[in-house]
Amino acid sequence: MKKLIAIVLVLIGLVLVSAIRGNANTVIDVANGGVPKDAAASLSQAELVEINQLWQGSAHALADVNCSSCHQDSETKELVVKPTQESCQSCHEVAVETFLYGKHGIRISEGLSPLTPAMAHLPMKESAMDKQMNCNSCHNVHSVDTWQASVDSCLTCHNDSHSLNYQNSKHAQLFADQGTLPRPNGESVTCATCHLPRQQLENTENTIVVNHNNTFTLKPRDRMVKEVCMNCHSVEYSYNSIFDDELVEENFSQPPTLKLETFDLVRAFEKKRSSNAEE
Repeated sequence: MKKLIAIVLVLIGLVLVSAIRGNANTVIDVANGGVPKDAAASLSQAELVEINQLWQGSAHALADVNCSSCHQDSETKELVVKPTQESCQSCHEVAVETFLYGKHGIRISEGLSPLTPAMAHLPMKESAMDKQMNCNSCHNVHSVDTWQASVDSCLTCHNDSHSLNYQNSKHAQLFADQGTLPRPNGESVTCATCHLPRQQLENTENTIVVNHNNTFTLKPRDRMVKEVCMNCHSVEYSYNSIFDDELVEENFSQPPTLKLETFDLVRAFEKKRSSNAEE
């Protein structure tokens, strides 16, 4: 049995390396052993070992999600070299559905080519301009590392002041203090914490999902206050922070200095109401 698994892993490794090097649209028939001829020549033992090790330490391996779960077509039984979000959706329905609602995925849902950083209005890193936005853009295809996806993947593309200043913020310090956990916990504050917030799935008590719509909490700004900020901060602190353009640019590196008059009016009204009630 172990020998059979090893053979399958070798075949998967050969095909995946071939895909990475330009044969992304190839579909291989596993039953016929149709591995591209040039794959064997280009694959090193180290690359194969790395693929295997990444998978073995992943959440997928712990959940018995193996190579065929993603790379084998459920109907034709053919090996799909480069799975799309449709493969991910078979298990991660909410994640994919919400991803397709946001700017990162909306082009795919409309039948267009995937978004690339070159199309963005915000400053992006030159090295990432041709990167296509899909599940694999943020999640390593084999390790499925959510720690990496929560910050490092964002900074692979984003080069704007708000994104770059995250590393100087109190939020980044909280994240760094967590060490290297298997995944960011409830006390971590990352890019994903604010822009891909965790939410309780409707009609369930304990099922928490990640909303992958990256534009959900951007506008209106008070949506982020409700969905994210007030999980840790007071309503006044949250609103004074989120509507301070300079502080947002600095990625909340210090307490807010903005004082919204609305809260002074609320306090004055409450004081007046309490005085009238005592009379």
